[in-house]
Amino acid sequence: MECEFPTVNSNMDEIKEIFENVKTIAVLGLSPDESKDSHRVAKYLQGQGYKIIPVYPKGETILGEKVYNSLAEIPFEVDMVDIFRKPAALDAIADACIKRGDVKVFWAQKGIVNNEAAKKAQDAGMKVVQNQCTMVDHRNLQG
Repeated sequence: MECEFPTVNSNMDEIKEIFENVKTIAVLGLSPDESKDSHRVAKYLQGQGYKIIPVYPKGETILGEKVYNSLAEIPFEVDMVDIFRKPAALDAIADACIKRGDVKVFWAQKGIVNNEAAKKAQDAGMKVVQNQCTMVDHRNLQG
């Protein structure tokens, strides 16, 4: 797949609103490896008061939180998905978010763009951010 330029994306005002309203963040692809970006970003967000929900294929706990194998397994409300997966996985993730019906924000991390999946999420009523880092944007808005 070629690298895409994000054609579906939120602006900084919408991103500020996202951080003000979101409480629970499912981090898809949250690695237990402390050197990985997904771990550092999730730890930062957790330190800012957000409830982090690790979604990873193996493990019991990451950052002191129970690990779920999939978005569908999470038994409580999810406000936002923070995605650390390959762009090709975003179609299925958008479908899973739509099926849940409670996800308000579909966020694909830096370097991750899938405009088709983003449009699908947006059409279902979610705010969409692509190719941006939650930690960087949160820090910039604090400063």
